[in-house]
Amino acid sequence: MSVIASDQFRIVVGLGKSGMSVVRFLANRGVPFAVADTRENPPELATLRRDYPQVDVRCGELDPSFLGRASELYVSPGLALATPALQQAAAGGVVLSGDIDLFARHAKAPIVAITGSNAKSTVTTLVGDMALAAGKRVAVGGNLGTPALDLLADEVELYVLELSSFQLETTHQLGAEVATVLNLSEDHMDRYSGMPAYHLAKHRIFRGARQVVVNRQDALTRPLLGQGVPCWTFGLNAPDFNAFGLRESNGQKYLAYAFDLLLPASDLKVRGAHNQANALAALALGHAVGLPMAAMLQALRAFTGLPHRCQWVRDRGGVAWYNDSKATNVGAALAAIEGLGADIHGKLVLVAGGDGKGADFAALRQPVSQHCRAVVLLGRDAERLASALGSDVPHVRVASLDDAVARCTELAQPGDAVLLSPACASFDMFKNYEERGRQFADAVRALP
Repeated sequence: MSVIASDQFRIVVGLGKSGMSVVRFLANRGVPFAVADTRENPPELATLRRDYPQVDVRCGELDPSFLGRASELYVSPGLALATPALQQAAAGGVVLSGDIDLFARHAKAPIVAITGSNAKSTVTTLVGDMALAAGKRVAVGGNLGTPALDLLADEVELYVLELSSFQLETTHQLGAEVATVLNLSEDHMDRYSGMPAYHLAKHRIFRGARQVVVNRQDALTRPLLGQGVPCWTFGLNAPDFNAFGLRESNGQKYLAYAFDLLLPASDLKVRGAHNQANALAALALGHAVGLPMAAMLQALRAFTGLPHRCQWVRDRGGVAWYNDSKATNVGAALAAIEGLGADIHGKLVLVAGGDGKGADFAALRQPVSQHCRAVVLLGRDAERLASALGSDVPHVRVASLDDAVARCTELAQPGDAVLLSPACASFDMFKNYEERGRQFADAVRALP
């Protein structure tokens, strides 16, 4: 176990899942620390008091004088760095850090680091599956599943981390073996001043990276590179050297590396062009860290997709039903509408709406007009969505997901697909996107 200098005092700010992982990490190394949280009853408070009763914990409004006593604050991703008490501490010389920074200082194995507005979890899971298929001792987590600090172990040969922009704000030098921003579209505009600030946060993932993977069809994913940093690309067009993409042969689409055909796209169990892009991104990342091609292709053939991410629920009367509740922003919904819409014989009936987080829905109008038969809208921003989508496609307003499913059975025709892809967060009506997805899937399975 590595030991860190303990002559200075640290404070963990935020006692959720990642904050608790920092608590365990510091406690195991005998580092003096305290805990603060803006909430009166944070999620892990009972666990902290049970396992670490000696730790000083302050709940409620942050006290700048208390925070100012620390040499370093480990700030939860859920708490904006613009919070006045944090800014006051920083102005007084306190370092604002986070769990990923702490992880990067202690990880001994190479790191594959993945961010993007959409598809992070799918690509992270795929790269993890590829490493497992190659016989690697791999640890997968970060923003997905297990917090990064809980993954640290001497026997790990490769870390695969999904990272959010919030986590990256407090990450100063990740030093990944390979890093990527898969795509960039408006998200979290209720936290960022605009796209430039969001873009800057995402691109912190490239700090100290030894190799990068770039989406060649999204210029915003390309970092400013120092000389000699290897760059691999992926995209849905034909690839050149050091690139993964799609090629056609005998009327069939293939995943390809440069000029080599790797796998018919039809062999993938997950549907849609966006999932082909995810597979290509995972191949590029795995290739960068030396995973054998045969193992990577084996993992791709076996992958059935993640829950709530364009997940097939059932076929009923010639209509396929898909749960894409994880589409909590416009870019994710766009990928699903275009990817699935181009992959079916009929049209889509789209279920959308919720808390739009201040996003502009205008980008949905054209693909909805092209691919959708009707749109069923619910939630806080249903009217804003309806206004942005225009009158090309009929809209129906409903009060609940059960009502939405019932209306979709009336609207969809054989050959169509019903797609829950809300383009919004779920918090106006549900605990989280998983609960929203489960309720949708349960209502669909309950149909006679």
